[in-house]
Amino acid sequence: TTVVDGKPVADLITDAIATIGENMSLRRMATVSADTVVSYVHNAAAEGMGKIGVLVGLSGDNEAFGKQVAMHIAAANPAALNEASLDPAVVEKEKQIQMDIARESGKPEAVIEKMIVGRMKKFMADSTLMGQAFVVNPDLTVEAAAKEAGVEVTGFVRLEVGEGIEKVVEDFAAEVAKTMKG
Repeated sequence: TTVVDGKPVADLITDAIATIGENMSLRRMATVSADTVVSYVHNAAAEGMGKIGVLVGLSGDNEAFGKQVAMHIAAANPAALNEASLDPAVVEKEKQIQMDIARESGKPEAVIEKMIVGRMKKFMADSTLMGQAFVVNPDLTVEAAAKEAGVEVTGFVRLEVGEGIEKVVEDFAAEVAKTMKG
């Protein structure tokens, strides 16, 4: 069981339910372990409450830089820390999409292969935190900015309110017909 401030999370939820008077359940939770962990809440409605929450783990101690990286993550929404941590299925799907687009151009297969290498390199840079252009200084990647700051980004978590919840969209006419049948 996960413990927060010395209490099991299940007990904290039970206490919150008793205080607020609404039934609640914990849908997801994430942690980051590192020398320094910096948190950032985007669009904060109150202390620690907002639309997007980010945790950044750093080796080394530079909280100001960690805060900038957390803000970057909130804005840029990278899929993974680096190429090694990207889901291979996502990479393969992107490669197939790029190959299909390239083949439609009618270019020879040898040219297509070179095009794919360049496009996949750009995809990796855009999809990974370490490869993205740092929002504070777009001339540097996040990885290069971290080196300049004397730290290494070891991990991150980005959670956004409502992400991962599937909304069932029912067509209005069908809903009315269903209601009329009783």
